[in-house]
Parts: sequence; C-alpha cells; structure tokens
Amino acid sequence: MASAADHAKGPARTSVWLNGKTDRSRRAGQPDGLDRDKIIDATVRLLDAEGAAKFSMRRLAAELNVTAMSVYWYVDTKDDLLELALDAVVGTQRLPDLSAEGDWRDQLRELAAGYRSLLVRHPWVSPLIGTFLNIGPNAMAFSIAVQQVMRNTGLPPHGQMGGLSAVFQFVYGFGTIEGHFIKRCATAGMTQDEYFQQAMGTISGRPEFKETFASAAELIEARGSQTVEEMRERDFDFALELLIAGIEAMVARAGA
Repeated sequence: MASAADHAKGPARTSVWLNGKTDRSRRAGQPDGLDRDKIIDATVRLLDAEGAAKFSMRRLAAELNVTAMSVYWYVDTKDDLLELALDAVVGTQRLPDLSAEGDWRDQLRELAAGYRSLLVRHPWVSPLIGTFLNIGPNAMAFSIAVQQVMRNTGLPPHGQMGGLSAVFQFVYGFGTIEGHFIKRCATAGMTQDEYFQQAMGTISGRPEFKETFASAAELIEARGSQTVEEMRERDFDFALELLIAGIEAMVARAGA
C-alpha cells in the first residue's frame, strides 16, 4: 500500500492552460476544416446531449467524422479537452461593465443569475468545476469580476472571500440541483410540473412521511398556484436578496 509520503511525491493534476499546451495549430495532413475551436464546439454539443459519463474521444471523433488520432494532434488528453470545453462555456456568461458607475447589488445579481444559467444549461459543468483548476481566460475574467464586485460592497478585506463564498456556493448548489432536475424530467419524458406532482403524490401516499408531507404541503400552498419553474424563480430571487441583505448588515456592522 502506498504511503502518504508516496502520494505526496505524485504530480498534482496539471492544466491545459499551463506549459504552452493551448498553442496548437493545424499541420499538413490533418483533415481540412478541423481546428481546435471546432473540436471544442463539438465537445460541448456532446456533453450537453449525453453528459460527461458517456463522453469519449472515440465518440467525439465519430461526431467530427475524423480519426481519434486527428483529435489528439490538437489536445493531449481527454481531460485537456474537457478543461477547454469548460472554459468555453464559462465565456458565454455576460459580465457587468465594472468600468462604469453601477450599484454592486445589481452587479452581483447579474453575476449570480449568469452563473446559475450556466449551470442549468450545461449540467456537466458543476462536477468539472471542482475537478480542474479553472484558470482559463474566461474563468479568470469571471473570477476577477466577482472579486471586484465583492470589494465594491464595502465588506472589510477579511470578510470579502466569505461573502463571495456565501453567494456563489449558494448559486452553485441551486443551479446544480436545478440543472439535474430538469435533465431528469426530460429523461423521464415528463414536464417539470408532471414530475413534481408525481413525486409529491408518491410521498403523500407513504404513511411514514405523512407528517412531514403535511408541513411541506403547507409551504407549497403558501407559494400559490405557481408552476415549478415559477416557484424556483421566486425561491432563487428571495434567497439571493437574503444574502445581499446579509452583506449590507455586515458592512453596517463593520462601520459601526
């Protein structure tokens, strides 16, 4: 059995953004029209359609109608390609213009909404965010924007990372669950409302959950006759406003 010292000697996961690995141009003999951008685009399409578990270089090559070796000229490993795809979709988020005058609350809402939308549109993103270093140009632009907005809140320096974590770990969890729920409904061939009603009906019929279900039913009734999507929008907005109010309270406390 390997010791802790042996594991410590092993190399940490590298990144496609290190060691010049992003500089790959087409060479003679490669299929016409094939380049790294097209490979990344096809990778994103496959990940969206089938998820990361089914993704393979062989499957990608078939999608592009080339050999797997042609793909490997542009990327060394599947992990490199996943990291490139991850940064590509991060780049689809709209970032607020921080060079102009603006309220940090609106900027934070915009960043949170964009991050949530990313996680919902691409359910495969959430596990990869925790796998890779996220140091691509788009990931870094997002990170810099988030940190700048958090500085604009007026939180003391020692509290800014805590504020950032509170907001974006909430969005990460909310968007991840939402994205997977939507995908589960689609796989089952049901709308979100149909799936929700079936699940609630199943729970309500279980004697051991009767008391818990009664409390949950009261909460659902308090939300009014909304669709699952409408309820989720209201929950997200309310939770985000709670976090913003918390930041305001902490800023006031620090200035007292």
